[in-house]
Amino acid sequence: MDVSFLVVDDHPLFRDALTLAIKASYPDAIIKEASSIEAAKETIGRGERFDVVLLDLSMPGVSGFAGFLELRSLEPKQPIVIVSALEDSRIIHEAVTLGAAGFIPKSARKPELAEAIETVMQGNLTLPKSYQPPPRDAGGTSQIGARLSSLTPQQLRVLNMLRQGLLNKQIAHELGVGETTVKAHVSEILRKLDVASRTQAVIEVSRIDFDKLASST
Repeated sequence: MDVSFLVVDDHPLFRDALTLAIKASYPDAIIKEASSIEAAKETIGRGERFDVVLLDLSMPGVSGFAGFLELRSLEPKQPIVIVSALEDSRIIHEAVTLGAAGFIPKSARKPELAEAIETVMQGNLTLPKSYQPPPRDAGGTSQIGARLSSLTPQQLRVLNMLRQGLLNKQIAHELGVGETTVKAHVSEILRKLDVASRTQAVIEVSRIDFDKLASST
C-alpha cells in the first residue's frame, strides 16, 4: 500500500533533508511539499489525505502554534508531527497537548529522523530522547491548548486578527464578510476559550505562544 507525506517547511534544504529521511524507510512513498501554511491548507483543503504531515513551527505569516492549529482544524484526525529548531521542553509539551503526533528536533541526524518517522507511522508518539516533561503546569496552559483546538479555521483567523489589534470592521473587510458575522465569531471564540472579553482571549492565547516561551528562558 502506498504511503504519503506532506512536508511543510519554508526552507528548501530542510524539505530535501526530510524527503531523504522518509525515503530511507519508505522508498516508494508519495511526498508532497508546501513552503507556506496557506499552500499546506490548500493541499489539505482539496481533500488529500496523508499518513503524516511534517510541519515546521516557524513559518512565515503565522505566530506561535497558529499554523499548526489551522492545519489540524481542517482535518482533526490528520497526524501532524512538529519539526522544529525550537527544542524547549515547554514548547514540546504544548505541541503534544495541542494534539501533535510528535516532535522532531531539526538537530536530529538522518537516522534519527527516519526512526522518528517510523515511530509515528506505527501509531506511536515520537519525542526527542532528551525530552523531560516540564514541572506540572500551575497556569493551566494545557487547558487553554485544548480550548484552542476546538476553534474552527475561520475562528482561528479571527482570533489571530484580534491578536493584531484589528477592530470588527477591519476583520470583516479582511475576511470579506459582514460585521455581524465577525461578532458571532468573536462571541463563539470567547465562549470556547471561557473568557469574558477580547483582551482576555488575547492574553490567554499569548500564554502558549512559543515565541514568548523561547524568549523567557
